[in-house]
Amino acid sequence: MQQKAHKLFATIVDARFPKPACSACDLRDLWCLPSGLKGQQSKQLDNIINRRKRIKRGEYLYRSGDPFRSLFALRTGFFKTLLSSESGQEHVTGFYMTGELLGLDAICDDIHSCNAIALEDSEICEIPYTALEGLCREIPELQHQFHKIMSREIARDHNLMALLSSMNADERIAVFLINLSQRFEVRGYSPVEFQLRMTRGEIGSYLGLKLETVSRTLSKLQDEGIIGVQHKHLTLNDLPRLKQIVGRARAPLCKD
Repeated sequence: MQQKAHKLFATIVDARFPKPACSACDLRDLWCLPSGLKGQQSKQLDNIINRRKRIKRGEYLYRSGDPFRSLFALRTGFFKTLLSSESGQEHVTGFYMTGELLGLDAICDDIHSCNAIALEDSEICEIPYTALEGLCREIPELQHQFHKIMSREIARDHNLMALLSSMNADERIAVFLINLSQRFEVRGYSPVEFQLRMTRGEIGSYLGLKLETVSRTLSKLQDEGIIGVQHKHLTLNDLPRLKQIVGRARAPLCKD
């Protein structure tokens, strides 16, 4: 009788919190791991992915110092990652949106080196790393896709270093907005009209600028008619002019 009750409870839980199917996911053609997998390969990946997990705005997905066990595919929502100094100062190291992986930085030391915090109500798929390693050995296409994702993260870091070392405030803000535009477009959203999930202070922390500089630069771009800002709603009125600010010789942050 107890076994029947347990099975019934498990069935109810499965119905309420269905296991994600990579093969049916509408993000599979983005940069998430399922991209390029077919048929049985997708089913094999389905089998190692844990249930979806909902993270409310302001909640931590993981904290610096937590043991590394899983990667996290962002199904919906928006995250920021933070590094904390010994003095207690925090520095934004990245913004992540739908279709991207969080936790790659922890692979080398088996410990998360930063905090990951939801900027809005989000949903993630947890991918146990040990199981993923084993599956990559079985499926070369999955290993290739995983290497592409890691390469993209390295390229993003390199581009950020170049951004902070050689660009003025106008150029940094322009690059940041162009990058967001490109990332929204590839996900099927408008490339010229979107919500800024992060605060101006968080943008400044990421770009190495003071809050006042970010606000002044956005106001300048708005006065020139290049962008429109209303609270967190942003409109790129003149994307070509925004790209001119960056210049042809300088590339935006790594395009997804």
